[in-house]
Amino acid sequence: MINEQIRDREVRLIGEDGEQLGIMSARDAYLRAQDAGLDLVKIAPMAKPPVCKIVDYGKYRYDQARREKEARKKQHIVEIKEIRMSPNIDENDLNTKIGAAKKFLTKGDKVKVTLRFRGREMAHMNASKHILDEFAEALTDIANVEKPAKVEGRNMSIVLGQKRK
Repeated sequence: MINEQIRDREVRLIGEDGEQLGIMSARDAYLRAQDAGLDLVKIAPMAKPPVCKIVDYGKYRYDQARREKEARKKQHIVEIKEIRMSPNIDENDLNTKIGAAKKFLTKGDKVKVTLRFRGREMAHMNASKHILDEFAEALTDIANVEKPAKVEGRNMSIVLGQKRK
């Protein structure tokens, strides 16, 4: 809220150079802002009393947008990469999948390893859990288990995340 939109009875006013001007009525604060040729902007609406500052509103909005853009630039979105296998996977194929998971983990992504069961493989679900355990064991140096093995319909999956230093 700016200028006339501020309807509070009392506000805590901060001057254009950052010094505290004290608690006063919103009307007096608005008049001070007009005398300085600037705008009265509500900075902290939830405070008791609300905090207002005398600033150039256009410059204030520009600075705020620039700060938000910088914050977005620094954040990293973590993706979940999925690796699918069947329960009768061979040792070399398993090593290839482990290599792919290592690559994903070093990039900072999470890895969901899924065992897909089809037909008669459904009868031996519990016997195949060791494959996921081996997979997690092979990656213990760079990853930790975030979600342990869990059966979801015809799939059994485990989620691995990069270890924090």
